[in-house]
Amino acid sequence: MAGKARIVATWPLTPHAVERLRDVADTIEDVSGDNLPKDELAKRLETADAIITFPLAIRFDKELLAHCKNLKVIATVSVGYDNIDLGVCAERGVKVGNTPGVIAPDTADIGMALILVTMRRVVAGLDFVRAGKFERGEMAPYGNALNRKSLGIFGMGGVGAALGQRGRAAGMKIIYHNRSKRSDVDPSEATYVSFDDLLAQSDVIAVTAPLTPETRGAFNKAAFAKMKRGAYFVNIARGGLVETDALYDALKSGHLAYAGLDVTDPEPLPLSHPLYTLDNVVVIPHIGTQTPETRDEMLELAVSNVIAALRGEPLPAAVRLPVPT
Repeated sequence: MAGKARIVATWPLTPHAVERLRDVADTIEDVSGDNLPKDELAKRLETADAIITFPLAIRFDKELLAHCKNLKVIATVSVGYDNIDLGVCAERGVKVGNTPGVIAPDTADIGMALILVTMRRVVAGLDFVRAGKFERGEMAPYGNALNRKSLGIFGMGGVGAALGQRGRAAGMKIIYHNRSKRSDVDPSEATYVSFDDLLAQSDVIAVTAPLTPETRGAFNKAAFAKMKRGAYFVNIARGGLVETDALYDALKSGHLAYAGLDVTDPEPLPLSHPLYTLDNVVVIPHIGTQTPETRDEMLELAVSNVIAALRGEPLPAAVRLPVPT
């Protein structure tokens, strides 16, 4: 297919990525900085054979995909693919690729950072010093020790496993809940439990699972009520796994001690949202994969997915599509 395909990128391409893509395409259009209205974007995508994108930018729903007459593959520069209608892709034979594995270390680092920031009251300490209060004595109340606390991980994929390693290094006991028990996880390092047991036993819960119809809103009013009073909550996955208003209520009432969020629902969270009025929540701007090294690796894997699809080869990182009905 060399010299015949047309590729449209809604995520910035590096010169190296463009050079690699030229092996399978004679037209490579980077529209990432154009901020196109949906109707104009649809026109640009009408003859695209491949699309390179990112979840926060565009929703590839049934309406938009209907305009993509020649589409053979969507490669998202992310692990998450909740912005893509997989059912429509399956019906039309459009392959979907993502970027698992390469994001695990950096995203787990952010998860561990949020655990430390919340449990050790780092932001409160910063405010304490800036207010000139340190000269008058110790900050109170104290933070919470990580050692011998239970870290419950919701979603034991690559990110969850990497976060578990970091938690163990801090002396934490690791428990996890997944769609099923992982046979490749050493029970001495992480114990599989039911969702209810994860809620009841964890001193801190970290959400690392993908957003799917089954996981959407998993952390709701009922789930937060089952968590330990004084527990901590961290989300480094997708905001849609959490009912934001229910989290607000759990934090405001004091049932949860603190939350650290790299993702929210909606995202970005409007500054008028009451969550920002609380002093026991930290919200950061979805920076889990924001290092040059990881973003480069993510883009390179997305490019590999496109090249493989256009050559009729298996994708290095293919998203499993539903069986068309």
